Amino acid sequence: MQRRKFLSLTLGALALAVVPASVRAEDYRKLKPTVWSAHTVEDGIKNLYGTTTTINEGVKLKAPKIAANGGAIPVDFSTKIPAKSIAVFQDANPESAVCVYSVNEYSINEYSIKIKMGKSGSITVVVEGQDGKLYSAKQSLEVALGGCEG
Repeated sequence: MQRRKFLSLTLGALALAVVPASVRAEDYRKLKPTVWSAHTVEDGIKNLYGTTTTINEGVKLKAPKIAANGGAIPVDFSTKIPAKSIAVFQDANPESAVCVYSVNEYSINEYSIKIKMGKSGSITVVVEGQDGKLYSAKQSLEVALGGCEG
């Protein structure tokens, strides 16, 4: 019985060792450095995807209409579109790109993040579909300077 237990544990450990090797992440900062220095949302999208043409459907975006604290704005977004990547942009800070996620057909594309915005502006989420099309959602919000919501 001890030998079988040892073999099953060894095979399990080997299987776990192989799984991380099959997961692949793109380093967008090295592959596309101009995305992270773009000052407008349109430039960021164009530098990342090569075009700014998006379809405004299939992406859900939820953020507060008024943020009391510009240092930690909660942003929730999701999509059921089979995607290759998902990117978040904002137009209130000097650089527009916030983050880019590489995803695959097994990903559950529901995210909750907090972003920093120095002033009022808008947030844009762009989903690169496996069909090669770009889908997006955009929401404007006000940042209450001083944290007084007014």
